Amino acid sequence: MYDEHYGLTGRPFQLTPDPKFWFETATHRKAMAYLGYGLAQGEGFIVITGDIGAGKTTLVGHLMDTIDHQRLNAIRLVSTAIEADDLLRIVATELKVDPARLTKAELLTAIERGLHAVARTGKRTLLIVDEAQALPISALEELRMLSNFQAGGHALLQIVLLGQPEFRDRLHGSDRLEQLRQRVIAIHHLDPMEADEVSEYLAHRLSVVGWTGNPDFADDAFAAFYAGSAGVPRRLNMLAGRVMLHAAIEDLTVIDAAVVRAVQRDLEGDLPTIATDTAKNAHVSEAGTDRQAAPASVPTMAPLDPAIVDRIADLEARVELQDEALRRVLTLLVDWVESDTDKPDYSPIRGVAAWHDAA
Repeated sequence: MYDEHYGLTGRPFQLTPDPKFWFETATHRKAMAYLGYGLAQGEGFIVITGDIGAGKTTLVGHLMDTIDHQRLNAIRLVSTAIEADDLLRIVATELKVDPARLTKAELLTAIERGLHAVARTGKRTLLIVDEAQALPISALEELRMLSNFQAGGHALLQIVLLGQPEFRDRLHGSDRLEQLRQRVIAIHHLDPMEADEVSEYLAHRLSVVGWTGNPDFADDAFAAFYAGSAGVPRRLNMLAGRVMLHAAIEDLTVIDAAVVRAVQRDLEGDLPTIATDTAKNAHVSEAGTDRQAAPASVPTMAPLDPAIVDRIADLEARVELQDEALRRVLTLLVDWVESDTDKPDYSPIRGVAAWHDAA
């Protein structure tokens, strides 16, 4: 691995978001300012949008590291097309409320009690919903209803919605979301970083893992990095990681534009080529005599669509988040099984009774 080759303490360009690598580009600085303003209001919705790989999840991680947890009870959800009722049950669980066998009316009452319980500790509840573009309108409406809960004239719940650009378009274009729109107190779209921010971004991430200047970067390398990534952080991380790997394999001490462009071409050609049947056999028999045939032309694949690269990286990041959510669900399930709560009668289910007795 290139980190070992260059004496680094970790991978500076991993695709999984990590708040310790937070770097404040101009657009992220604006996003934090809008978040700060919105949180100071203590109510309503804050909306942050950005393309895949723009740094929304890293922004949330940085926010979680910087907020005052003595004053805010932060709940973070990653939505995957969650229906309204399921969303309410997840929120209830995060508020330490058991949603089992509750009707919707009872569930809303239980959530309100949970919010009041948090408020009595001197905290306000902040709900952060990632991938908001996946939520159906019914779920967004339930979030709006939750934002109405108050105590002493102050909101019990404030909500941050993060999503891809289509969520912003949907928010502005749907008549059914008019009431939610009226409760949005701050909104910002994360743009790609500027060309002059690339060198500082790369140097920052490398410095976090102990980089001391080896490998060095030629001045023309940064323009090539920007051209190959369009300033999108995740694309830049992917390209930089491959460049570092290439540099380690070749034992380079200086990375220049030629190296970056060569790696970029390799990335674009990463999809396997499809050879014709003729090309699979370099030697053919003709008129009873084996001879080497002229190699047939092998079609080359079109450059890898950056959107596909972004989507693959996005799926990798979401798999890790879903793994974390699954572990939390399993923990809750174990706690429930080991508790004294009355359990359903499983005896009518074939095989379960025998397993239960054996356990």
